[in-house]
Amino acid sequence: MSTAHLLSIGILLILLVLLYLHRHKPYMQSFGRYALISLLILSEVSFLAWTVLSGIWDVRFHLPAQLCTISLFICIYMLITRQSFIFEIVYFFGLAGALQAIITPDLFYTFPHYRFFHFFIAHTAIILAILYMVWVEKYRITWKSALKSFAALNVIALLVFFINVLTGANYMFLAHKPEGPSILDFLGPYPWYIFQLEFIALFMYGLLYVPFLLVKKSSHQKQGAD
Repeated sequence: MSTAHLLSIGILLILLVLLYLHRHKPYMQSFGRYALISLLILSEVSFLAWTVLSGIWDVRFHLPAQLCTISLFICIYMLITRQSFIFEIVYFFGLAGALQAIITPDLFYTFPHYRFFHFFIAHTAIILAILYMVWVEKYRITWKSALKSFAALNVIALLVFFINVLTGANYMFLAHKPEGPSILDFLGPYPWYIFQLEFIALFMYGLLYVPFLLVKKSSHQKQGAD
């Protein structure tokens, strides 16, 4: 919770408010979508270039196997194709993962290092991309969407687990807890915290579904009144 960290969270909140307020503007469906696609692609390409040019690229740390990196690529595909199934999949773990990362970043570079900017720009872009689909494109989810996303999350985790075994990495923190402070510090030791994370994920999924449930309930009440 440094000053730079708090400012980054503040910027995210401002961008979310601006996105919501401009959600009905005609340019949002064209310029806004392409701007987000470009931002997501550039953030990942620049990160790859930085690791290579700095000579620090390592299979244990820089494969696109972290949950937020996976979410980033899914968001790019979602914005390009506008497939509702892809939106349903990434809405839950994309938002939950990116928000948790921004609140408790596992980051060893401070402001004004490039990696600091990349981390917050990439995770902010993920959140904006998903909420763009909600607020601008008017995509919706159901409880079945949560089941699809949870199943996809576990398939991804299984694949990443084997990547960790083969490379000695700790992608998605499936090998051990992150070095920096995180919500995992409040959970049990390895491997029990992984099973606890399943319940936390279900809880987060429930919270993220609540806004749609309330909108659906409000719509039914309005129709009943009419």
